Amino acid sequence: MMMRGGRSLVSSPPAFSNDAKKLLVCTSNTVSVFSTATGLQITSLEGHTALVTSVVVVPPSSPAAKVLCYCWTASLDGTIRYWDFSVPELMKTIDIRVPIFNMVIPSFLDIPAVDKGKHQDLFAYVFTEDTKETQEKTKALRRQIRKCNLSKSRLVGRLILGETKKPEVLTVSPSGKFFGIRNKCKLHIWKVPDQGSEHAAVRKITLHHTKKITVIAFHPTQRVIAAGDVTGRILTWRGFGNIAFAENQKLINIQEDKPGVRDNDDADSCSTWHWHSAEVNVLSFSSDGAYLYSGGKEGVLVVWQLDTGKKKFLPRIGSPLLYFIDSPDPTLSAISCADNQIHLLKMPSMGILKTISGIKTPCCYPEMCKGLGNGIAFDQTAGLVALRTENYCIQFYSLFDDRGISEVHVCERNHQPGDDVTVIVTAVALSVDGSLMSTSEVKLAEEGIGGLVCLKFWQAGSQNKEFSLSTIVYDPHRDAGISAVTFHPSGNMVVSSSFGGDFKIWRCNNDIIQNDQMHQNFSWTCHAVGSYKKRPMTAAAFSADGSVLAVAAETLITLWNPYKNVLLAVLGETLTPIVNLSFLGKSDNLAAASCGSNPQLSVWSMSKLSLSWSYKLCIEAVASAVDSSSFAALALLPESSNETTFKGRDGVILLYNATNPVPTAIWSVKKAKGGALGFLQVNPSSVEEVDGKTPEVLLAYMSGDHEYVVFDPYCKDAHEVSISQKEGLSSLELKGQGGQYGYASIYGELPEFDKKSPETPWVPSFPSERPWETIFSGSSHNLPPLTKLCSAFLESLLEKRTAAVE
Repeated sequence: MMMRGGRSLVSSPPAFSNDAKKLLVCTSNTVSVFSTATGLQITSLEGHTALVTSVVVVPPSSPAAKVLCYCWTASLDGTIRYWDFSVPELMKTIDIRVPIFNMVIPSFLDIPAVDKGKHQDLFAYVFTEDTKETQEKTKALRRQIRKCNLSKSRLVGRLILGETKKPEVLTVSPSGKFFGIRNKCKLHIWKVPDQGSEHAAVRKITLHHTKKITVIAFHPTQRVIAAGDVTGRILTWRGFGNIAFAENQKLINIQEDKPGVRDNDDADSCSTWHWHSAEVNVLSFSSDGAYLYSGGKEGVLVVWQLDTGKKKFLPRIGSPLLYFIDSPDPTLSAISCADNQIHLLKMPSMGILKTISGIKTPCCYPEMCKGLGNGIAFDQTAGLVALRTENYCIQFYSLFDDRGISEVHVCERNHQPGDDVTVIVTAVALSVDGSLMSTSEVKLAEEGIGGLVCLKFWQAGSQNKEFSLSTIVYDPHRDAGISAVTFHPSGNMVVSSSFGGDFKIWRCNNDIIQNDQMHQNFSWTCHAVGSYKKRPMTAAAFSADGSVLAVAAETLITLWNPYKNVLLAVLGETLTPIVNLSFLGKSDNLAAASCGSNPQLSVWSMSKLSLSWSYKLCIEAVASAVDSSSFAALALLPESSNETTFKGRDGVILLYNATNPVPTAIWSVKKAKGGALGFLQVNPSSVEEVDGKTPEVLLAYMSGDHEYVVFDPYCKDAHEVSISQKEGLSSLELKGQGGQYGYASIYGELPEFDKKSPETPWVPSFPSERPWETIFSGSSHNLPPLTKLCSAFLESLLEKRTAAVE
């Protein structure tokens, strides 16, 4: 067992508890329970062996039953489980032996009603996969809607309500009388039969549209259903099923005009609204049925008033919306976003109260930008990881607490979901103590015009990793891109290498500013410049004591004195360019990884200035322990061996001792492409002992999907690591649920205002030779007047004369 984290919080819709104090979130093969007051995880439901696809909270049968905490979960492992999530405790398991993609329970019976001396059964409708193949039935229609008797723990005979090619989302009406699915350009709606018999006939209608439908929602009290399509339109059918779902089937239908209804569908009318520019992902009616919430790729939550069509917006959420969940508390709702975040909203003002922040997903960059680095750095002392995000930020994520800590805005740009990528954060580096950070970014050229490289230095202002910008350097290596950025062990020196054939050493000037509150101001200046035969510099690393700087000049390793900028030695040549250098702890060995047609992992002896040993391996990442000579390497496996030998796993983690070419341990992993490794130093007082020993160093592996595991690499069984929290979650939860009265209970606490206006810190920067690259950077409301912009822009395009012409 290992400590796992970084799972997706938005793979399925979450669910509120009956008292709205807890939020149940599907996280891989578990269900995590969060406090809505603090946004912190309280407990988890563990037992499923595959992805959990649905969680349904049992509603209370009476107002007094709101304190009860029971739920049903469904999973791809083919089981449906019944939980008491207040303990937590597994109460019941139903194994239907087929993967379950989705589940709804239209009618709950907390206390079984008695009908003529017989208990009524509880039924669920599940979307499953037919794993049996016959000659008549191929893989074309293998996803089925089945009825499951939860009371008797079995599927209902051979009853199949519908079949589709792909698994669709089952949506149930708030009244529990209807449920439906979308299937391409059609809507299929079923009426839930009475609870009397499990074989009762299930009536169905179909509504048609001209575009592919993406989401549906039922009105809480009326026969109204809304659907969103791929073009951004929202359709609302009123009076659906008045004929097919009528109680008296002998009633004669009088044909009347049905505005907007296609193909003589069973509905009274159909109206259309259009605001979204892309497909609609979110649709949900308010609990009173007066409003409709919609959202999509734009990252904007729209509130429609059904009677008038008027709109209200919650803009700049920053990520496409996936789900909107209403809670039993009318003042609380939740939205799930594609950036793995869940925002708790205060209704009806739609202000964000808390954010449950998962790890951000990997960035999608153009093909020409591949190979610029994975943008991941580990803070070894604090157990944090810094990774780049799509909204031009660096996210700091706690590997031990499995939650987001903070975000640093690297680029002064307004990120809109769906926009073309114009800026890429190519590298991020942290100092040993985590107090300083350096980032490099590239502004992509548009049609060959306008490229720009920036090197930025940051300093931490508090323990929450709130970094502030200290120095900006435009085009630090002329027009060349930055290949690597590395901190000196002391933190007061940084080296940046470039593909243009040089590297630069930057020194920190630490000034203490005398104000009402004394604080340090860090500014960075270039200390030295080095190159070797005009070769591209592809990687760099400092030794443990900082006395030696190793810089890779393509296939060669050059050793420098970083203080005097003197070339000390040149190590032998590799077959392909080196992309990673790492000094192995306090030993006199250096590990180098090269990529290309002949990849290689090699270890070099600094005392002998020669090659110790090497392997022909394609290395994705290398990490070394600080206080020992051990290091770990993440190697990619050949595609031919994935399916047979390693059962789909595409990488292995190799643990080496620097002096021994035989690995001391090997672990096979999935999604190694784009992965990262890092050793973490742990405080012994915060780690529970395993077999009488306390691990001092842990190894963290982060996959290409940003899921991670943390384990003790020196333990044979790789036991699970338990970290004790500095402050209990229960105490934090009590703090967040403290009673408020009077003004604070209605409008919230008033913010504290500082009478003295904060002074904007001066950020030193080194100007670029092309100033027009940065004129239009920043938010639109912060731009200078047009007259100033135009004059500066036009002057930058003109060439100044160097001498007067007679």
